[in-house]
Amino acid sequence: MSKQTIVLGIESSCDETACAVVAEGSDVLANSVASQIELHARFGGVVPEIASRAHIEAINTVIQQALDHSGVSPDRIAAVAIANEPGLIGSLLVGLMAAKTLAWVWDVPLVGVNHVYAHAYSAALNAGPIEYPAAALICSGGHTALYRCEGPTQMELLGSTIDDAAGEAFDKVASILHLGYPGGPAIQRAAEHGDPHAVKFPRTLLRGQSLDFSFSGLKTAVLYHVNGVPGARRHKRARKRKAGAARPNGIENLSEQDIADIAASFQAAVVDVLRIKLRRAAKHMGARTLVLGGGVSANSALRSAASELAESMRCTLRLPELRFCVDNAAMTAGLGYHYFRAGQTVPLDLTARATVRR
Repeated sequence: MSKQTIVLGIESSCDETACAVVAEGSDVLANSVASQIELHARFGGVVPEIASRAHIEAINTVIQQALDHSGVSPDRIAAVAIANEPGLIGSLLVGLMAAKTLAWVWDVPLVGVNHVYAHAYSAALNAGPIEYPAAALICSGGHTALYRCEGPTQMELLGSTIDDAAGEAFDKVASILHLGYPGGPAIQRAAEHGDPHAVKFPRTLLRGQSLDFSFSGLKTAVLYHVNGVPGARRHKRARKRKAGAARPNGIENLSEQDIADIAASFQAAVVDVLRIKLRRAAKHMGARTLVLGGGVSANSALRSAASELAESMRCTLRLPELRFCVDNAAMTAGLGYHYFRAGQTVPLDLTARATVRR
């Protein structure tokens, strides 16, 4: 393998400190990730200050691990790719400073990568090239968005969330149901034993053929249902109670099966919205391929729904390996390879940006 084809990537946009070495944009030689789940679990979500401090402690270790596992010496690295937007600003800065230092010491180009764009590329890792044009659905704890993809580096935003991201909704509902953190895996585990038709939770599709998302109303509907708020749609088990019987009020009055049914019904509502919006986007742009990315793309119900959608639309479906659904540096290095080959490198005064304009 030649020096020109190998890129080292660094990712620190939220609560994973990661470094990867990727050849030819898709061959993952090493993918080192230090998770912070245990640090944030007791808070039920990511605490920015804790995250940035943990990145400082882990960054040198994950870089050395990636180099050691790949067997690649620094003199064979063609470029250093860094996810410099969007994300938690303190976290981004840790990875950015490390990437700048390596690029300067090794005297190689620096490549800036949009973290969300990298998720749209993750399905190409350890796999063949994605066939374009593609409609990409990126859903995670911080982002839920649809993109028109004409190539690895050609992305156009079609729609995004106007309030909660899908992953954030999973975390909040898991907290309401006392299922633990992170919410996505916890909800999926509970839903495996539940009835997805037990509770008629709302599907917020917004007006017309909107490609934007909204999950705050769904989250509130779950909260109202659990707490027995008058007017909230009742669980079908509750309707079987004798007339005049008291309705459970609060999580402590719900059985394990009740909680499983609520989790399954919530998950079904989220998946329905994501599927409908992805279909709209794909139909609108005449996509050949459907792409999923982001932490929520690991959800088995969503992957199954996307498979059925792709078959019905006669599109190819590209799903990332489960380990590449969560934040990782392999997707940063993989996409960075394409920017590098196109000559789109950046100077060492590259800045980190917490948000990116629509």
